[in-house]
Amino acid sequence: MPCARGRLAALAERRLTSRGMMMKRPLFVTAIALTLSACAKEAPRADEAEAPPTVGVFRVARRPISAGVDVSGTIVAREEAAILPELSGYRVLRVLADEGDQVRRGQPVALLDGALLASEEARLRAQRTSAQVAAERARSEHLRVADLTGRGVIADETIVQRGFEARAAQAQLQSAQAALREIVVRRGRLTLRSPVSGIIVQRSLRPGDVAGTGTEPPFRIARDGLFELDAEAPEHLLSRLAPGAAATVTLASGRRLTGTVRRLGERVDPATRLGRVRILLPFHPGLRLGGFATASVAGEARSVRSVPLRALSYEGGPSVMTVDKAGRVARVPVRTGARGGGMVELLDGPPSGTPVLLGGGALVVPGQIVKPVEGQP
Repeated sequence: MPCARGRLAALAERRLTSRGMMMKRPLFVTAIALTLSACAKEAPRADEAEAPPTVGVFRVARRPISAGVDVSGTIVAREEAAILPELSGYRVLRVLADEGDQVRRGQPVALLDGALLASEEARLRAQRTSAQVAAERARSEHLRVADLTGRGVIADETIVQRGFEARAAQAQLQSAQAALREIVVRRGRLTLRSPVSGIIVQRSLRPGDVAGTGTEPPFRIARDGLFELDAEAPEHLLSRLAPGAAATVTLASGRRLTGTVRRLGERVDPATRLGRVRILLPFHPGLRLGGFATASVAGEARSVRSVPLRALSYEGGPSVMTVDKAGRVARVPVRTGARGGGMVELLDGPPSGTPVLLGGGALVVPGQIVKPVEGQP
């Protein structure tokens, strides 16, 4: 917009023209020029009005980086135990535990219908009583004639026969007692009990089912309630891992847990070139057997020349934007190495102490003057 003096000059020109004072036009033109010169002095230059933009920088320096490994896999029980019925052909009367329940060793989890065993036990108890009576009678008769051997009172053959009968009756008693003990043991097996302490992760048994007819175990238990991440890692990265290394595990829900590498597989799949990694997980109600999870396993820390990951730009190849002492920006290609903790190793690039722009210099261009302010990575 024209300045106030310019508007006055324009008004004066219109008045002079309307009055026919063309003879004084050279003087008027000189006044207009002086007025425009004054306006030009009032308007500041654009490059003088704009200050250099303030940008965050972070200096290249040697820092410890843990060259970790990212893996993914399935949540499994560290050790799984199955509860199997020792009797088959009996119907399930009651189910006392369900998936997700914590159980103790020896705790009942299901009851089988023992009506048939009850009648069988009653029959065997009656047989044992009868055998006891027969054994006592035979023994008494044998003792009554045992001292008469060789005296001619009764035939020696009869005495020997009484001894055989007493021994046979005793054997019958022992057989009846053994049969009764067996039925008592079988009756105890009508109650399915957990062989270990842990968490039930699978239940396929229902009331009314016939025990022992399915192919799947009625119950599966995660022993001691311990779960692991069964993951796979590329062969060339297995050397970075070691038992006892800390791992940050992320569940499908986004929940993060801190685990520990328990074991590395002894073999590598020749087809996929992947090796197995077992990561022990802490107890958490969000763990689900068969669920998916990822893990970042910490590796051995090394002191390397590094910059924050967000200082990298990938336009035209990996690079960083540096700032010299005059505040001028320049793009420098880099070659990166290990990554960890939000930092990336520089194998090639600017020397230590060089300020680099955070954010990859998305809002500046090479050659631009900026005001650097050191910030956090």
